[in-house]
Order: sequence, then structure tokens, then C-alpha cells
Amino acid sequence: MTKIKLLVFVALLWTGFLNAQQQGGGMWIPTELNEAEMTAMGMKISANDIFKPDGSGINGAIAHFGGGCTSEVISSQGLLLTNHHCGYGQIQSHSSLENDYLKNGFWAKNNSEELPNKGLTATFIINIVDVTSKILHGVDDSMTIEQRNALVKANTEKEIENTSKQPFQSVFIRPFYKGNKYYLFVTETFKDVRLVGAPPSSIGNFGMDTDNWSWPRHTGDFALFRIYADANNQPAEYSENNVPYKPKHFLPISIKGVKEGDFTFVYGFPGVTDEYLPAIALEQAVNSINPARVGIRDVAIKILSDKMKTDDATRIKYASKYARISNAWKKWRGESLGLQKSGAADLRKKYEEEFINRLKNNSEHLEKYAHVLPVLYKLYEDLESYKIADIYFDEVIFRNSETFRMAYQLSNLLDTYGSEKFAENKNRIANALKNLYKDYDADLDQEVSLALMDLYMKKLPSEFLPDQKIQLNASTFQNSILTGKKSINGLNLVQNTQEIFENEVELIKALEEDPLIQEIKKIRDAYETKVEPTLAASVEQMNELQRIYMQGQLEMFPDKKIFPDANSTLRVTYGKVNGYQPSDRPNRYEHQTYLDGVIAKYVPGDYEFDLPQKLIDLEKSKDYGVYGIGKGKKAQMPVNFIASNHTTGGNSGSPALDKDGNLIGLNFDRVWEGTMSDLHYDSEICRNIMVDARYILFIIDKFAGAGYLLDEMKIVK
Repeated sequence: MTKIKLLVFVALLWTGFLNAQQQGGGMWIPTELNEAEMTAMGMKISANDIFKPDGSGINGAIAHFGGGCTSEVISSQGLLLTNHHCGYGQIQSHSSLENDYLKNGFWAKNNSEELPNKGLTATFIINIVDVTSKILHGVDDSMTIEQRNALVKANTEKEIENTSKQPFQSVFIRPFYKGNKYYLFVTETFKDVRLVGAPPSSIGNFGMDTDNWSWPRHTGDFALFRIYADANNQPAEYSENNVPYKPKHFLPISIKGVKEGDFTFVYGFPGVTDEYLPAIALEQAVNSINPARVGIRDVAIKILSDKMKTDDATRIKYASKYARISNAWKKWRGESLGLQKSGAADLRKKYEEEFINRLKNNSEHLEKYAHVLPVLYKLYEDLESYKIADIYFDEVIFRNSETFRMAYQLSNLLDTYGSEKFAENKNRIANALKNLYKDYDADLDQEVSLALMDLYMKKLPSEFLPDQKIQLNASTFQNSILTGKKSINGLNLVQNTQEIFENEVELIKALEEDPLIQEIKKIRDAYETKVEPTLAASVEQMNELQRIYMQGQLEMFPDKKIFPDANSTLRVTYGKVNGYQPSDRPNRYEHQTYLDGVIAKYVPGDYEFDLPQKLIDLEKSKDYGVYGIGKGKKAQMPVNFIASNHTTGGNSGSPALDKDGNLIGLNFDRVWEGTMSDLHYDSEICRNIMVDARYILFIIDKFAGAGYLLDEMKIVK
């Protein structure tokens, strides 16, 4: 092959790689969809149907649920569908040993039985506007980082102030593409959201930790809520006078089913992704960052799990906390596995080489961008040990020990005593403690905390440890007011939080003498002097380098599909129903699971795989109604299915929609290796997992006997 032909061949190969990047993938702003690709993949509706500024499009049915999940309106009466795990906290808050809704499920028979949830919100995106030119007005490359950020901040505040809105609406602006583009969002937030129905955890959380982040799945992960509004159908605080919300759009539910190769799209609020990091960041995730996180949570999870399996009261109190801890723990492990399996770091290095090669053909671009990657790599290398130290502090003091977190907050409160901030901080911390103590087990948290601190002292590099000796043991906990083991003038902080906080003099004296607070203060001070300053000093530099690198990619790869990272704003992702083969299994799994697979996993009395007798009976009799497929002994009840939609945290509860915009499933998970999609999407590996809409309706109708709820839905047969 001649040199010219070889160069042409390589160029075509690279262009093919860029353009043949798997169809689908990406988290797209709904006002800027690639309608041509979506149509080519099978979509029958238009992009205009997906988003309309007046809320009459499908966007009018998609709500940010509690600020962390997604939900969708599925009836003309504001009935809201989301995941069981998204509503877990609310279901738990209404549960008790006498009325264990986590264990037995809950179904309101009418509006008067629907349960209010203080603080729970549902937020709709009413409009999205590209305001990049206004936010970057006056910005130029000669500015320092501080000058640029100050001008962007001022322009943002001005644009928000000048945006017209209704009294019940809000406006915010978010950066996209690492700060190279900006979009404005107009929102409406409903504050009266009530629990309508939830299956027992043996259905809604079937498989729990063992099956989490895996395929095949057999989980009915859904719950129903309802949005209430005032007499004008506008957002309002909770009131008995509020009425069910009447949406401009609600999702029809299809029971036609899915088959391999079907087009699907997921609409929701993905939380955070970072798809454009340099290769060194991916290598560090696999080799140091994720192992550190996983190792810490290994310790906490074992202790909590052992206690929850043997004590129902602990299971109820710690259900939501444990789910949060274990979810991320397993996700990080799968993320590392996926990054290794896909060769993500090597692919990213090849991409970086191509970036540099393209720069060499343009002297202006070469001067502007050639320095970015070398400086980024140096920063990542220099900061790696500091990031590990930061992870240990965050995971041990904040994420996995409630007692340590309290001690940290109260040590900070002591530092503000005598200042103007003290009263505000005192009230905030008092409220936080009251909420924490509702589900606090001092003895269990002591066991977790001491095990974590032992790990902290052994694993953290010595240069980041306190200079003074740390003396944390069982006696420290027994002599601390935080655990309720020691009182203040006969008052117990766990039970009398408000009264104790009202007596400032006694409170401050007790906090200053508390041995637990004193020990955590040593650790806090070491972190704040030895770790935090170095990381803080590098944040702006790192962000600016990532922004410049992103700008360079946008300019140098006009032939590449470059979608913006997730940032908890409304997005659309699309793909196809497709089976999956995990790297640790010899066979490829089909795209669909069925109720007989649930029964096959059934273990009577098991913490994760127990089942209600009624569900077993329904499967045995094949009493599936219109929701099953096949007839007689060959009848099957679909449960879950998977597709190549690009999802992440925040997409939990997102609707999976078919080519016509009908709801066919409810997104709740990803395959284990596919969790790497937060950093690297690959359609061969990445799959999202959904509850089949037919299973949701089957559980509501045949299992729960709540078919009256179906009367307000539009079911497409």
C-alpha cells in the first residue's frame, strides 16, 4: 500500500470511528435533539412532540422527583410514577412495626388515604433557552480565571433577574460543555406530593444487594405518588384544600411489549457524568480512587448488613441509609470493571493523540490548546494522594458514620461561637440532629465508626494524619453527649435536642468538654491544614483547563458527536432494546425477564429473595390478565427489560418510551460493568434496566387489587 493510500485509509478509519460511534448514547438537551438519527433508529414522533415550551409536549409529564430522581405523570389526575427506591425514604417515614409499609406495601383506596410528605417536591421544566452569548458577553481569552468567573457570575445574575416569569415559577442557569455554553431553565415546583401506593419491598426491592447493578433482574422497582395543586392548578404548600394536579400532558401506557431492536428513549434528570476527562483520570479511577472508596464501605456495609438481617427494628430504621451506602459501593466496583473491559483509558489516549495531531495542522489552535493535556496530566499526578486523603475524610467522617458527622458539625459550631453566624448555624444543626436522631442507633453507629476510624488511621498516608495521638474507643462514645450516653443537666441530646440547644451557655460548655468532639476536631484540623488547601488551590485551575480542553474538542472534532455532561437538568437519551453478555458469564442474556425467573430465585424467609405468597399463587395459576404473553401453561409475565440507553444516577424513575412516546417501562438501574457510562459510554457494554410497564400494571391490578388506579390512566392495548 502506498504512503498516500495508507494515510487516506487511516483518515477514513478515524472518520468512520467518529461517525460510527454507536447509534444512540449521550444525554441530549431536549431542545437540541438529533431528530434525524432518532428517526433513523425507529422514532415515529417528532422532536417537537418531545419538548414544547408551553408544557404540552412530553416534557409536561416529566418531573424532577425530590431533586434526586425522576418521575412522570401517568394520569389526568396528577398520578406520579417513580421508583420504589426513589420513594423509599417516604415509605420508610410512614412505616412502623405496626404498619410496616416497607415490608407489606401500601395502597391508598381514595384521595383521603394518600399520605403527605413534608419537603417532597416535583419540579417541571417549562422552558429551556440557550443564553450562551449573554452569559459570555465581554469574556475574552486575555482574562484571568478570576476575572472570567466574576463576569460570568455577574452576567448570569443579570439574565436571571431580567427573565420574566410567573410568581410560582423559578429560573436558573447552568453551564454546559465545561462552561463553554449556558442554558436558562424556567421551572415550576409542586410542594404537595402524596404517597399513593407501593408494593412490598419483596417486590419493589427484590434481589436487593445481590442483584443490584446486575442482569438478569427481576425487580418491581416502582411506587406511585400524586401531585396536588391549589384551586388554580398552581403549585402550593400542603393543604387539605389542595386538589389533584391536572397536567398539560400525561403519558399513555403501552402494554404492547418490547422486542429486540426496538427503539426506546429515556427522558429524565441524569445527575452527574464526566465523559471528557483525560486518560489519566480513568486510570486513577480504576487503580486508586474507586478501590479506596470501596474498601471503606466494605467495612460499614458488613456491620450494618449483619445487624439488619437479624433485627426488624434496625432494618426499618436503616433501610434508606443502607441502600444509599451499598448502592454506590457496588457501582464503583462495576465502574472499574467496565473501564477495564472496554479498554477505556487506552481509547482515551488514542483520542488524545488524534487531538494533538489535528492541532498540528493549525498553528493558531496549536498555540491555544497544545499545553492543556500536559498540564492536566501533571495536576492529576500531583493531586492523586491528596484526592485519596479527601476520600477517606469524606467517607469516614461524613458518609458512613453519623456520630462522626455530628461531631464534625458541632466542632464547626464551636468555632463560630460569639460571631454573627452562630445563631444561624445553631438552628441549622439543631434541625439536622433532630432529623438524624429519628433513625439513630448509638451502639450500632459506634461499632461502624470505630471500625472506620481504625481503617482511617492505618490506610491514610502519615503526612495527612493529625500530629496529636487520636484516642477514639468505646469509652469515648460512652462519655459523649452525642450518643445520648451522657446527659446535660439530666437532659439527653438524642431525646431533648431542642431544649439543650436553647441553653447556649450549657450547650457550649458541654461541647467544649465532649471527648468525641475533641478527637474529631483533631482529625478535622489535620485535614483542613494538610489536605484541603492544596485541593482548593487547584480547583479553579483544573476547571479552567477542563473548560479549555472541552472548547478545543468542540473545535477540533466537528465530525464527532459531543453531548454535554449530565448536570441534573432535563435530558433525553435514546437507544435500542438489546440483550447483554457480562464478562464473567459464558452466555449472552436475552433482553427480557419473566415472573418465572422471580420464582426461581425465591428463598423463603430470605432477606433479599423472599416473596409474598399471593405473587407465588398468581404465577402458579398463570393469572396474568391482559398483561401477560402467551396462553395456558406457556403464559409468561414480563418483569424487566434492558436497552442501550445512556443513563446515570438521577435517571432512576425516568420513563422509558417507545417510538410513539408511550410509556413502556420505568428506568431503575444499569448493568454492573455499564456503570462506567458516567465516564465512558460504550453501546456494546452499557445497558439500562427497566421495569416493564406490564409488570407495573399487573402488580397494581392483580396483586394489590388497586385496579381503580388504572381507571384514571390511558392504557394503549
